[in-house]
Amino acid sequence: MNPNQLAAPQSDDGERSWIEAYPLDDLWEGEMEGVEVAGHKVLLVNADGEVRAYRNQCPHQAWPLDEGDFDGEKIICPNHSWEFDAKSGCGINPNDCALTRYPCTVNDDGVICVDVVR
Repeated sequence: MNPNQLAAPQSDDGERSWIEAYPLDDLWEGEMEGVEVAGHKVLLVNADGEVRAYRNQCPHQAWPLDEGDFDGEKIICPNHSWEFDAKSGCGINPNDCALTRYPCTVNDDGVICVDVVR
């Protein structure tokens, strides 16, 4: 499996619904970017060269995470400083929550693609 591709549920017909979201060349290692994909607010994160896609909102009070901080390992909410592991989306502080993750991959043209169909 490509390290940029994440295992996640597929759409009802068993096929992925990949939608181009952002050029990989514009999301450097240690950066995050908020984008819109088919009407969904998505947070793209490049942690140690591995791309992840999450719903761009904190599970606490739905604050947009792209307005927060990213230290290369942790995504930090701008409102109450909740922290999430960038590679897994699991809560660090507090540890009883998690970000909603979307499957993503990088296509042959170097574009990050996200499947927001659930």
